Amino acid sequence: MIKGRSKNYIFQNDILRYESLANEFTPEIYKEFDIKADKLDLTSKIDDLFNGKVVNLTENQAALHPQYRSYGSNNISIPKCLIDAEVKAEEFSKILSLCYKKTNKVVNIITLGIGGSYEGPKLLLECLNHPICSELYDQQKINFDFVTGSDPKEFDFKLRFLDPKNTFFIVSSKSFTTDETIETLNRALDWSDDNEKFLAITSNPEKAKKHGIKRVVIFDKEIGGRYSIWSPITQFHLCGDNYRDAFERGGHQADIDLQEDQEYLNFLKKLSFSDIWMNNIKGINTRAILSYEWNLRSLPDYFQQLEMESLGKLANPNSEFNKTGQIIFGGFGPRAQHSYFQLLHQGTQDICADIIANKEDPKSLSYAQALIQSTLFSNGAKDLQKQERINGNVPINLFLLNKIDPYTLGYLIATWEHRVFITATMLEINPFDQFGVIAGKKFVREFFKDS
Repeated sequence: MIKGRSKNYIFQNDILRYESLANEFTPEIYKEFDIKADKLDLTSKIDDLFNGKVVNLTENQAALHPQYRSYGSNNISIPKCLIDAEVKAEEFSKILSLCYKKTNKVVNIITLGIGGSYEGPKLLLECLNHPICSELYDQQKINFDFVTGSDPKEFDFKLRFLDPKNTFFIVSSKSFTTDETIETLNRALDWSDDNEKFLAITSNPEKAKKHGIKRVVIFDKEIGGRYSIWSPITQFHLCGDNYRDAFERGGHQADIDLQEDQEYLNFLKKLSFSDIWMNNIKGINTRAILSYEWNLRSLPDYFQQLEMESLGKLANPNSEFNKTGQIIFGGFGPRAQHSYFQLLHQGTQDICADIIANKEDPKSLSYAQALIQSTLFSNGAKDLQKQERINGNVPINLFLLNKIDPYTLGYLIATWEHRVFITATMLEINPFDQFGVIAGKKFVREFFKDS
């Protein structure tokens, strides 16, 4: 019933295997896009990104997140903020250990943050299941959680069974002006009544100190929230056992491959060019991202923010493409199969999909599901009764990871960032600003001023 997957493009290295299925993006179309890329000087723009030049033109800033995963290489020194974060992490771990020894109770670490301050740490915790303090982890005496919104019911629910004596807060906010985070911080300060149990991670330390927070870790304002997974934002969720080092080395290897490996560059250009072609020529403006790995269940949410905040911009009137970023949605594949796959398989909407799977255990149910679904999406199933037929002809990007570890995750995330950067360059838009987000904050504040 289900025939073999018809692959029209394959890329493979020692970290991942990529297959393009049911995609009508031909080598001839690729060549046309590649000519446009040369005219836009894509290679030079990639160099500018890694050399710390101004690439965020609307805000006149560099984008420094690649440098945070490249120290120790090419004579790049460790950013001072990362050294500071490591010191604070050690200090914080000692406090947690001491608290546990005194109380013999579970130590709670609650992160207050939203957007990149939430998505990145949550993804790392879920993927690597590695807490801040190995000693506490071995004893299973640590609890991580997040409070993201301004609705007090979330705060009350998450902290309803917790004891202020053994609860610590990490306040993550680049600007330290994010309304949801500040409102929740004020509630947490009242609940805790001990500002010694607070640590702020921000590029605006003065704002944090005004709230009475003494422990502050600083990172550069040139790192956007959706790229902050490389910054101290995640320093306290990913430390010890060389996990952070491996994560950053994986990201840095993707940077090296982008600059030195022509096959990898061609793979990324194929991805980005195809995204633009789907959206602007084929009219497929919706893409599902589906993860078939439990430890990567939050990856679709993470990539959704990365893509939609980076590429969801006004069209450049000088560009021949009038549609910018695609609509991104998705989730954990096995769960999604039982919720909205009905529409994807038999509905009338045109979509494409990215499927991510772990091939460490090729006999696992989840791996089999990823392969079967990619086949159904691309090939369909026509030899069924009329009402049972599967449409097929859904363009699929299939990413098969050799294993799940910090290095692989770093490589995959950086690869996705490169995909986004190339797409933005081709569309002639800035992937590093977010004026649409800022507008929402601005008008909410005006609402309260007027009321």
